[in-house]
Amino acid sequence: MSESSGHVVIAPDKFKGSLTGAEVAAWVAAGLGPGVATVALPVADGGDGTVDAVVACGFTRVEVEVTGPVGEPVLASYAWRDASSPQGALPGQDVPTAVVELAEASGLRRLPVASGPATPAGSPAHEGVELAPLTATSHGTGELIAHAVRRGARRVVLGLGGSACTDGGTGMMRALGVRFLDAEGRELPFGGAALRDLERIDTSGLLAIGDVEFVVAGDVDNPLLGPHGAAAVYGPQKGASPDDVKLLDRSLARLAAVAAHTHGLVGAIEHDGVVRSMGVAGRPGAGAAGGVGFAALAFLAADFRPGIDYLLELLGFRDRLEGARLVITGEGSLDEQTLRGKAPAGVASAAAKAGVPVVAVCGRRSLGDEELNAAGITAAYALTDIEPDPAVCMSQAGPLLERLARRVAERHL
Repeated sequence: MSESSGHVVIAPDKFKGSLTGAEVAAWVAAGLGPGVATVALPVADGGDGTVDAVVACGFTRVEVEVTGPVGEPVLASYAWRDASSPQGALPGQDVPTAVVELAEASGLRRLPVASGPATPAGSPAHEGVELAPLTATSHGTGELIAHAVRRGARRVVLGLGGSACTDGGTGMMRALGVRFLDAEGRELPFGGAALRDLERIDTSGLLAIGDVEFVVAGDVDNPLLGPHGAAAVYGPQKGASPDDVKLLDRSLARLAAVAAHTHGLVGAIEHDGVVRSMGVAGRPGAGAAGGVGFAALAFLAADFRPGIDYLLELLGFRDRLEGARLVITGEGSLDEQTLRGKAPAGVASAAAKAGVPVVAVCGRRSLGDEELNAAGITAAYALTDIEPDPAVCMSQAGPLLERLARRVAERHL
């Protein structure tokens, strides 16, 4: 191993529940040893952990107290890059940019701890919190966006993973000045269920955003409504019962219909409660984050971009590959989801275009060598290769990862 033979780019996503992307990169660098030149570039795909990743790559963290998913104040943050910052590889990179992660303000992890048994969510990751499928709001996400715009952002990148709400993005838009009114002209309460009573949308107070570019970085392609929509697919993960799912889907259909009728938006058109035409509500991504994708499309004219590809571009990943001899990527679990636009697959694809080989590290893996090779990953190393106990892998992820990185160095450097 000689420093003259090129550097190693370490570009991992988080190991959920144990290490951030930056911590993964640090432990891997320690395992490679002081004789190996490394460049750390933690990455994310637009979901949970996106702000942490871009801050680790040079953005500034901005903390703001905002409204949490159940109305309680929470301290959330977004990432900021001034126009004068040299980083980034996008055309127009001199534009002040904010990266806003919905999970920071409106995510499942922002729900209060349950006082008794938690509402079933079908996932151990959500145990111990008070789920609020009918009333949770995206208002705090809108407050983050408003703060960034008032600070001077001319590009807002929105990551939509980990949402606790199914409110069609109405909370977000309410924080930006839009009013959602019932037949008596009263503002609706927070949450998706209340949208069944929506009669009119008043955008006269919308924050001045005409010169702001909005980009949604993500890979969810669900429409807003129907069996593949926001309520049906993701509602149960947020605690929605079958009856709740039906109510939420009807409420979201009402939102899309009123958006079309009263605001001139091309939303779902309904007559006697039957949706006749999908419009914006049928576009891929409209169902992301409980319908926040719909609001981003309909009210913010957002451009949807593949999450990992866009963020790699934003962070200047291509420039870091020049002169590299190896890229090390990874995430907590290398599985079927990895192949569907998750960070390691995106990193491998980008590195392949530059002719740089890629290996991956992970907590566990269910993908075979052929599947990994087809995705551009030469080899993968899992913590479970050296420690069979998953609990130990979680609690001692850092030191185990350092040991794993030594193995990578022995075989690939």
